[in-house]
Amino acid sequence: MTFVRLILTLILGSVQLCRTDPRPGKPNELLVITAATEVNDGYLRFMRTIRQFNYTVQVLGLGEEWKGGDVARTVGGGQKVRWLKKELEKHKDKQNMVIMFVDSYDVILASGPEELLKKFSRFSHRVVFSAEGFCWPDQRLASKYPVVHHGKRYLNSGGVRVCGRDFLSHFSFVTYLNNLILQLNYLGNYVPSAWTYEHGCGICDDDLLDLNGVSDEEMPLVHVAVFIEQPTPFLEEFLERLATLIYPHTRLRLFIHNNVVYHEQHVEQFWTRHRSLFPGARIIGPEENLRQDQARTMAVEACKKDVSCDYFFSIDSDVALTNPDVLRILIEENKAVIAPMLSRHGKLWSNFWGALSPEGFYSRSEDYIDIVQSKRVGLWNVPYITQVYLIRGETLRSRLAPVSLYQQEGMDPDMIFCKSVREQGVFMFVSNRDEFGRLISSTNYNISRLHPDMWQIFDNPVDWREKYIHEDYSKIFEDDENFVEQPCPDVYWFPAFSERMCDELVETMEDFGGWSGGKNKDERLSGGYENVPTVDIHMNQIQYEKEWLKFLKDYIVPVTEKLYPGYYPKVYIFIFL
Repeated sequence: MTFVRLILTLILGSVQLCRTDPRPGKPNELLVITAATEVNDGYLRFMRTIRQFNYTVQVLGLGEEWKGGDVARTVGGGQKVRWLKKELEKHKDKQNMVIMFVDSYDVILASGPEELLKKFSRFSHRVVFSAEGFCWPDQRLASKYPVVHHGKRYLNSGGVRVCGRDFLSHFSFVTYLNNLILQLNYLGNYVPSAWTYEHGCGICDDDLLDLNGVSDEEMPLVHVAVFIEQPTPFLEEFLERLATLIYPHTRLRLFIHNNVVYHEQHVEQFWTRHRSLFPGARIIGPEENLRQDQARTMAVEACKKDVSCDYFFSIDSDVALTNPDVLRILIEENKAVIAPMLSRHGKLWSNFWGALSPEGFYSRSEDYIDIVQSKRVGLWNVPYITQVYLIRGETLRSRLAPVSLYQQEGMDPDMIFCKSVREQGVFMFVSNRDEFGRLISSTNYNISRLHPDMWQIFDNPVDWREKYIHEDYSKIFEDDENFVEQPCPDVYWFPAFSERMCDELVETMEDFGGWSGGKNKDERLSGGYENVPTVDIHMNQIQYEKEWLKFLKDYIVPVTEKLYPGYYPKVYIFIFL
């Protein structure tokens, strides 16, 4: 059989050469040719699907310098055409060979050679180009393309869709530009079998990094960068978790940027207790007037410049990491950029976006809720992560070296970071394979109060409970009948508040100081008369009535239901200070 003239490959570089025999070819007669100058995330994804379906592939240009221009933004790509032409010369005498040329960074194979060849044979043509719906990169040439009545009109330079529109449900070689690449990344989370309802994540255990048996001295060196950019509830607990990370502290380098005067006391207390764990730590306070983007740039540049820095771990103060193994878990996932999936308690607000709008802002992906609620568990390639993530140091010093990760006029640092990473072809993953913790809400945090964390029972109920409810409270509901004491009939003693809550409640009342006179006349009451006068302060005087009633409902009502079965749980609590 005779091959089509090689001059056709110069049109755009996307071409399949095939014998004219209408019968489907044999899988071993199909050769996939692709072009790639470096091994990046897109290339690894492409090769994973190559291996899965047992394709024969020839990679052109690997390790060479790319001189074909920025084809994502303008005219270019002639270099891969020259590579292809040279490669085709080697196969021109192979009578039965079928050659398919595709890109690799933005292509996913969704079916095997048998299906491809069977569908391709139905065209009864020796050459098939892929097509797309827009004329790239020069829209002025659109009129020179013939009008088509079905399918797409314009030739595509990066991939071959060999079987037309009706074939997409069976087999796809998909190439997207700009925002459409994000859709490809989304599909790559599932196609061909990356995740299925039947088997869950099919690739999560591929290429893991095993740290078992690695001595403390040989563990990867991690630069940990902490950012306290706004008043944040439960910051003491946040800082204490840094000290309890299950990771050799000799292999950690700590950087703290605190931009909040109120939190200076908390940072100082932490440093006094744990400075021996973090030798060489750098702490930057609000007196240095360092903007958030400047601080983040300073921290990441320290890792870039330190060739011994294996990973950069960025964490904001509104992250409650309750899994002390988080560093080891993320490192073993062996990704260039990865974030632990976190959300606010009982909310869909998380630290990642599943999709972007055409303008580059939040858009909800079809799988977002299932991922946040862990109904789908795996590793997810997403367009946006924030608040906490791990970056491989080698990636910072290579593929991300040319770009500014946090500083750009008119954009927030988190948006700049994700946009820069995406544009360099680096995938950002979020993992919900483990339980990592939660996000803290700081929306209603009022630091004018003496102990503002006390008011967080609504916005951050889990953190409030951990700090202010007695550690033995849950034992009330166990089978030990002697745990709840009964000093006299129908009077019960049981642990409710932690010592911290007792101290802060007393201190708050003392600081307020508006004690009643202990007389029958009491203007605080609607009738102005108190039958049983005491020296007291009402909760509404310190704007704590809603929080107090919430505490009674969540923690006292369940106890009364246990101790007084059959009674309506309306509770009156008298506290004498």
